[in-house]
Amino acid sequence: MEDIEILALYQSRNEDAISMTQQKYGSLCITMAYHMLGSREDAEECLNDALMHLWNAIPPAVPQSLGAFLVTAVRNAARDRLSYQGAQRRGSGQLCAALDELSEIIPSPDTPEQVLDSIALRDAFKRFVPTLSPDARSIFLRRYWFCMDIKEIADDLNCSEGRVHMSLMRTRKKLKAFLKKEDLL
Repeated sequence: MEDIEILALYQSRNEDAISMTQQKYGSLCITMAYHMLGSREDAEECLNDALMHLWNAIPPAVPQSLGAFLVTAVRNAARDRLSYQGAQRRGSGQLCAALDELSEIIPSPDTPEQVLDSIALRDAFKRFVPTLSPDARSIFLRRYWFCMDIKEIADDLNCSEGRVHMSLMRTRKKLKAFLKKEDLL
């Protein structure tokens, strides 16, 4: 079923919309949440929370991309769950490892000035990611958006782990230069 048809089900408040959304995007969302949390049960709960959010948001919201809207909701639910579970549990997923790699480049939003900078940073990322080659963009997003580990990225792309490491290192260097050019570092 196409996204437009699923959105029409949401608009008409037809509960089949939830099952169709889960059927189409469920495995992607669970995989992403699992990478962040390290627990399949928690990942499934995040998907359920996100589906409930979708049900409550549509209507009035009409997302341009149902998949992107749902993935963002699942990612937010997983991030909230990480905060809730506490520091000891956080180490079980890939999120901390991925964020540690970027921590030298991206400042933490602790002060009001840094919060404003984080908005500018988000906009800079939207401009930076399209400048990457398709391969580098795929590796970068798999690592830092979907929180996949290096081995899994290499397996998915049928390449060596060294190639993935090198691509990520080069992309982080490009990102750092880009952010310096944008006066965000």
